[in-house]
Parts: sequence; C-alpha cells; structure tokens
Amino acid sequence: MERHYQQRAIRRIAETFERDQHRKALVVMATGAGKTRTVIALVDLLMRAGWCKRVLFLADRVALVNQAVNAFKAHLPDAAPVNLVTDRATEGRVYVSTYPTMMGLINEGAGSGQRRFGVGHFDLIVVDEAHRSIYQKYRAIFSYFDALLVGLTATPKDEIDRNTYSLFGLESGVPTDAYGLDDAIAERYLAPPKAISVPLRFQREGIRYDDLSEDEKDQWDALEWDDEGGEAPDAVGAEAVNQWLFNTDTVDKMLALLMARGHKVAGGDRLGKTIVFARNQQHAEFIAERFNANYPQYRGEFARVITFRTEYAQSLIDAFAQKNSAPHVAISVDMLDTGIDVPEVVNLVFFKIVRSKAKFWQMVGRGTRLCKDLYGPQQDKQDFFIFDFCQNLEFFSQELEGSEGALAQPLSQRLFNARLELLGLLDQRLRTQGVAEDTPPPLALTEEAIRNDVADLLHRTVQGMPMENFVVRPQRRWVEAWAQADAWQAPTAEQLAEVSQHLSGLPTSVRDEDEDAKRFDALMLGTQLALLRQEPALARLQTRVQQLANGLLHLANVPSVREHLLLIEAIAGEEWWQDVTLPMLEQARRKLRGLIKLIEKTGRKVVYTDFEDALGESTEVDLPLVASAVDFDRFRSKARVFLRAHEDRLALHKLRRNQPLTSTDLAELETLLHEAGGSDGDIERARTLHTSLPLFIRSLVGLDREAATAAFAGLIAAGTASASQLQFIDEIVQHLTEHGAMPEARLYESPFTDIHTQGPHGVFDAQRVEQLFSALHQFDLPRAAA
Repeated sequence: MERHYQQRAIRRIAETFERDQHRKALVVMATGAGKTRTVIALVDLLMRAGWCKRVLFLADRVALVNQAVNAFKAHLPDAAPVNLVTDRATEGRVYVSTYPTMMGLINEGAGSGQRRFGVGHFDLIVVDEAHRSIYQKYRAIFSYFDALLVGLTATPKDEIDRNTYSLFGLESGVPTDAYGLDDAIAERYLAPPKAISVPLRFQREGIRYDDLSEDEKDQWDALEWDDEGGEAPDAVGAEAVNQWLFNTDTVDKMLALLMARGHKVAGGDRLGKTIVFARNQQHAEFIAERFNANYPQYRGEFARVITFRTEYAQSLIDAFAQKNSAPHVAISVDMLDTGIDVPEVVNLVFFKIVRSKAKFWQMVGRGTRLCKDLYGPQQDKQDFFIFDFCQNLEFFSQELEGSEGALAQPLSQRLFNARLELLGLLDQRLRTQGVAEDTPPPLALTEEAIRNDVADLLHRTVQGMPMENFVVRPQRRWVEAWAQADAWQAPTAEQLAEVSQHLSGLPTSVRDEDEDAKRFDALMLGTQLALLRQEPALARLQTRVQQLANGLLHLANVPSVREHLLLIEAIAGEEWWQDVTLPMLEQARRKLRGLIKLIEKTGRKVVYTDFEDALGESTEVDLPLVASAVDFDRFRSKARVFLRAHEDRLALHKLRRNQPLTSTDLAELETLLHEAGGSDGDIERARTLHTSLPLFIRSLVGLDREAATAAFAGLIAAGTASASQLQFIDEIVQHLTEHGAMPEARLYESPFTDIHTQGPHGVFDAQRVEQLFSALHQFDLPRAAA
C-alpha cells in the first residue's frame, strides 16, 4: 500500500492485537480515503502471519456488500470472497454479509445442533461504518463470535458517541487510528468541496397568499387543499415546501442553476455526474418530472430517481457509476447518502434539510473521491460543487456541540419493559392498600386481576424464548429462572430490573403481528403508568387517546366499531377522564386495540402549484472541517511557486541535491516557508503530515535530476543495461525529480508494472533489486532533520 496513513492504520491495529493484547480496534478514516482497501491489506497481513483463517465483513446494505465483495476479488482473490446475501452455501476465507443475513444464518440448524457458523468459525470480524445503532440492534453477533473485531467509520472522531468508543474499550475521542477529511484534502488524497449556498425564497420563508400576484391568488383559491373541500390557508410554511406542496418554479430554478453552474465534462457539453438529495419519494419523482419537461432532448434517461422503492435500483446505480453512461443525474432519497463509490461525481445538490452532522459529512463524502482524466487527458478532478438550497451549509458552518441523541428501543421491547414497570407499581400499590373489603361484581376488572394478567403475559413471553437461539442462549440462566410461574408471584424491584436488563428484547414465540394494536398498547400502558405515578404527562397522553377515539367515531358504520360506540364516545369526551381509573383504562385498551388498524392513515393531501419563486444571490460558505485543509492547499501552491523561484538559496540547494543539512539549514528552510506566506499553523501541519519540513519542501520542489541520476549509476553501467532497465531507472528518476521521494511500494504500480508485471523483480536480478532499494533509501531524510 502506497499511502502512509493506510500503512500506519494497519500497523496500529496489528500492535493493538499483538503488543497490547487488545482484541478490538476502531479506525476512523475519511470517506473515499480507502477504508475497504486498508482492511483488505490488513486481512492479507493477518492471513499470511497465521493470525486468521476466516474473516467476516459486515455491512448494513446489500449495495455495500456487493462493493466489498468486488474489492476483495480485485485485490485479494486468493481469499475466495463469498457474498452471503446471494450465495449462502459457498465456502471461502472471506465472507461478506449484511447484519440481518448473518443473524439468520447463525440460527440455521440450531435445532439439530448443526450450526454452519460456530462461535469460533471466524478469527476476525470487520464492521463497516461502526456506530452504536448497529451494536444496539445486532450486538448479539459480536457477543456470539469469539473473534478479533475491527470497526471502520468515516464519522469524525469527535462526533463518535461515547458508547461506540466504550464498545471497543477505548477512551472517548481516542480511536485506534484516525485520518480525517481535513488531512486527506490537505494531502490531496481527496478533493475539496466548493460549497455554495443558494437562497430560494419559498424554501426559506414559505408562501404567503398576500405576496402572490392576482393570477396566482386565483390559482391558490382554486386549489383543493384537502379532500373535504376545506378553506384555503392564508400561508404555507417553509417546512411544507417539498414535503407535501411541490412548486414547479422552485424546482425549475434549482435545475436551471445546476445545469448552468455545475461542473461539466465531455469538453463542457455535458453536466458531470450529479446527486440530488431529495426530501421524499414524491419530491424525487417531481424533480425527475420537471427535468424531463425542461430538457426533453435527453429522452428521460439523463436524470433518474434512485431510491429504495426504485425497481432495479442496483442496475441504475451500476449505470450511474459508469463514466459515460446515463443516468448522469441521480435523484435520491437516503439510498445514495452513504457508501456509494462513484469518483466521477462532481456536483451535489442538497434539496432537503439535514441536521445530523455525521450524516451530512457522509453525504459530502459522495463527492470527495479523486478522478483522473475526468475532464480530458491530464485534466483531473480538482474539486466538486455543493449546491445547498436548504441552509445546511450555514447550519454546519457553526461550531455545534455534539449530541449523542437517543436510540429508540424496538416496540416489543418497550412493551415488555412497560409491563414490568406496571407490574412493579401494582405490587407496591396492592401491598400498601391491601385488597378491597367489598367484593367486586363477578365480571368487574380489578387492579389485582390486571396485575395477574400482566404477570401471566410476561411469564408466557419468557417461556416462549427459544433456548436454541444464539441470541437467547447467553441469557439461559435468567430465561430458565423466569420461565417458572412461581417467579412472578412477588418479584422485587431489583429482580424486575434484572429481568429488564437480561430478557427484554429477546426473541420469543409469543408474538402479536398487529403493529397498530401494539402501538395502542404502548400508548395505554404509558397512560396507566402516568396515572399511577400522578405525572403531568397524563394530560398529553389523554389527548392522544382522545384523538384516536375521534378517528374511530368517523367509522361508526363499521359493525365492530358500532359495537363499542358508547365507550368510544365517552373516551372522546372529557367527563370519562375526570375520575378515570386503572381498570377503566385497561378495559378501554382491551376493547379498542383491535379497532385501531381501521383508522385510515392518510397523510396531508399533496398539492402541486406553479407560483413564481425568487432566487437570491449565491454565496460560498467555508465549512470548518475542510476550510483549514483548503487554506493549507493554497499555501502549498504558493510555497511551490516561491521555492522554485528561490532555488539558489543555500539550504534549498543542498536539500535538492540530497546533501547533509545542518541546524542552520533547517532554520533557513523554515524561514523560507514563512517568506512564502505560511503561518505557524501551516508550517506545523506540513511538519505533521510529512514528518519533517525538509520532506515537505522536497515534495514541492523535487530532487535535482543530476543527483537522482547519480544514485542509480551503478545499476546501469555503460553497455550492460537492457532497454527495460534503462526505462525503469528513467521512470524512477522522473518521479524523484517531481516528488522528491519514493516509497518502495510505488515500484509495484504503474508505470513500473507497465514495463514488467512483477515490477523491479521482473527487470533486475535479486542482487540488483536490493541495490535499487538501497539507492532509494539514500533519499530518506533522517528524523533529526525535522
């Protein structure tokens, strides 16, 4: 591997495993910097060292699985990569899978005791885009396998939450290795963005009836704003634009700006590859419709919607990834936000609001990859445009505090825990108040009866947890204990907390497939808990229950609803709630839960308009994470011009001729960089990225050609060198003249492999290859020269 940060990441992972005896590592690497390629090199190293025989690579989407499999086939074909999503029976050394696929495969054959993947099947697990939501949903995979674990993420190290660091046994903010977007841009391994904020009035201010022309007011009045013919509103907020109100001129103005100002390819005749991030499916389809209406010459092929709803979406992604193939504009909702590798992308359009910093930078990463000869021979991709119509740039240009947010538990887990809470509160209440002396009517529902029913349901839920399931098995002790009916007679608060910790969220055969009923259960359980605790939240929950009751009242002609109409009317009113009791709420839950699915889930009526929007003046926005890298790149360009104009300075002359440098020379070199306009920060960054200032300066001015040629004179003595050997040495000298140094790995890439596929070993004998490497090392500057 040629890139120094990839080599460093591999070394640090290896040191973590071998020297530190730590079995987990987390690597932060900017999108496009080569995370997958780094992992492939790591796998190759560990396999050759005998540390691992089989590897599992996990990704969260099928497209990323396909991408990883192709990368392994290209760079490590001997590992026989297997795509477990499409080919579950094949054997190999590297297995690539989505998380749900692996969850299912682990359980296959569990009943017969013939699992395909035992706990020791893999020696290394690689987690692509490691973040805590993955571990919350699929942590059982990592608990099940006894393997080394490597997590990869492009999320900036300061944005990764504490929980993810703790999962890898690391201090917060200190991953095993990190190479950020700013460093990658500064070293020209990634392209910087040119971020343009474009104000569209309706997007920012909404639409007010009073601001429209007379003709537009007539159009406004004629619109069907809802299905019931309600009155037209006085205004529509900015949040509604592109959510349920789609305005023709708003989209047309975005497209016109993109087509006029976006980067062009094919000699400037065609818009470069572009991703438009749309708000929802209808928004994406409306954009495509307007593009085809405005640019009919492209016959509907130039811009295509690519979302999770798109049929044959992967085929469209594959076509989009081809340099000269349509589509050239991909209109996406979430699907292309992360993980898609298309170096030709030169325009990104943010046509939706984004507030997750991690997601925003992932989306920006779609444009950062370099692309050679994109605009023609020797005309490489230098940058890419971000056109933002939703003020995302202004939002993320602020110094924002990080937020760990909250991850919602699955609905079934929330219900299990709510019932545990209800059981604990009822036990406490019954112990305090005792059993009522008056005997209730035979069919009356009592708090004691509710308590027993809740305990019975929890008992049956635990009984249904299959012990052969690999997720359940680690909790065997608690499952066996709480599968006994006696355990639920008088559990303590501490015991219920243990049940929640160890058993909530485990799979069970006691299932309810009616999601609407379960959501209503969760609402009513929350209402019951708020009533018992006398919490202010009761009023808010009451309102939500009343809204559902009102929804059922509209279905009074349905027999199953009509049967409970009196109860529904009471719940929808206020009097029923004045002295509401726990049994009343429970009775309502039981009778209405099966009816909730009848309530029609109608969203806001979609409205299409054609009002004239206003396009403001575009402004370039500096993004904090890349601004310093862009500034450093400008400094490097200025320094290169300045230094080449001052090659007669003694220290620079000695550096270019590979002569020893004194401390005075080192001070002179630093002075030269200051004279070139470099700040202390620029010079410190140059020292960090290149390990020393002399190396940085030499990368700008190169080596003297005569000095470079002299180092290899012994390898091509007059009359003894072949044409291939002469060409090989000439290519080395050319590289050193331009770049000042060369890692050995560079000799095994083009143009050297164009001379012979085995690089130097195909051109020279073993003795001369060693001489060649020794000659190269003559140009390594000692660390003292810093």
